[in-house]
This record gives sequence, C-alpha cells and structure tokens, in this order.
Amino acid sequence: MSSSKSSNAIADSKETDSVIKRIKDHIQGKTLGGLVALVPLIVTAIVIGLIIGYADGVVRQLPFVDGQPWDFYGIGLIVGAVIFYIVGMLTSVRPGRKTIDLMTTVVSNIPVVGTVYGATLQATTSLSAHYHFTRVVFVEWPREGMIAMGFVTGRARSSETGDTLVVVYIPTVPNPTSGNMALVIEDDVVETDISVEDAMKLVFSGGIVLPEAVSLARVPREQQKDFELIGRFQTDSE
Repeated sequence: MSSSKSSNAIADSKETDSVIKRIKDHIQGKTLGGLVALVPLIVTAIVIGLIIGYADGVVRQLPFVDGQPWDFYGIGLIVGAVIFYIVGMLTSVRPGRKTIDLMTTVVSNIPVVGTVYGATLQATTSLSAHYHFTRVVFVEWPREGMIAMGFVTGRARSSETGDTLVVVYIPTVPNPTSGNMALVIEDDVVETDISVEDAMKLVFSGGIVLPEAVSLARVPREQQKDFELIGRFQTDSE
C-alpha cells in the first residue's frame, strides 16, 4: 500500500515538474520572441533619432537656415539626403568616379585613418552589394550533390555556340564581403524565387531568417526545352 502511494506521489511530482517546465519554457519563448521582434524597431528608432539630431545640430546652425521658415526639425536629414543624391549622381559618371577613386587612394594611405576607412568601406560595400545582384540562383558547390546559394553579377554569351555563361558570386556566411566566384553555364544553374533582399537576410543571419517558401527549378534558356520544377519547400517552423 505504501509502495503504491509512493509511486503515485512520484508520478504526481513528475507531472507537476513537467507542467512547471512547460510554463517556464512558454514564458521564456514568448518573452524572447517579443524581445527579438521589438529590439530592431527600438534600435532603428534610436539610430534615426540620433542621426536626425546630429544632422539638425549641424544644418540648423547655418546662417541661411537659422531662423528661416525652413528651420524645422528634420531639415538636416532632408539636406543630407539631397547631398547623398547629388554625390550619387556625380559618381555615376566617369569624372566623379575618378575623383572618388583618387580620394580613396589618398585616405587609404594615411596611417590609422586608412584602417578605419577601409573597414567602413568594406561594411558599406557589403550592405549595398545587393543593388548589383540581378537574381539569386543555386549552383553545385563545393561538390556534386550539394548546392550553394549565389548571386548572379553578370552574363556572357558565346557567338559561336550560343551558350550563356553567368558569373555567380557565392558569399560566405555571415560575412558576404568574402566568398567565391564561379562561371557557370546558365542552363546548369538552379533558379529560385528567393528575392535578393531575402537572400541577403539569409546570409547575414547565418541561415536563421528563412523565407516562408523556396521554389527550385531548372529553366533552360532555349524555348524548346521543358521547364523542370525541382520542388517547392516550405519553411519548417519547429
């Protein structure tokens, strides 16, 4: 009789511990989920506020701005955006690019300053790199039977055979500024519906931020060949 009571007590204790553990895991999971969801928004708001405050502190003190009708909160950010646009337009033409290249060479050769500038240039290049990618593909890499995600950066066509080569940049995770480059016959690449933006999120997060679904297919450039759908894969939430 006592043995039966002891067994029941142990079972009740285990059940209680299991309930407590589930409640604890639930609270921790939801709290972490809320933290992950809110932190980027909070950090973004803080950073934007600091940028606007700094830009206003510089622009609103200028004589032709201070006390004028256009002296309002946020004018510094607007002026900064206009300056960035003008510089972007200048660097899109050859003289502007040469000027920037000359400035980069000079600054890079200055001790300490060159190191800071090089690191900043590398970071900004990685953040803006997706503007130079045309689409996302998968190629067999680094061995047969395994595919790696890459970005198409250019194409070249043979006038003799009609074959098209694509230049595919295969980034490393989570730092896309380093990686491998492959020249692949375009018919051999596996096409996907992943956008460049989602692919960059995938790289930066080390595979944690997955798109909801991924479709893979071989799409021959020759119209007489059939479309080959490899499959559509849904993200596993567990």
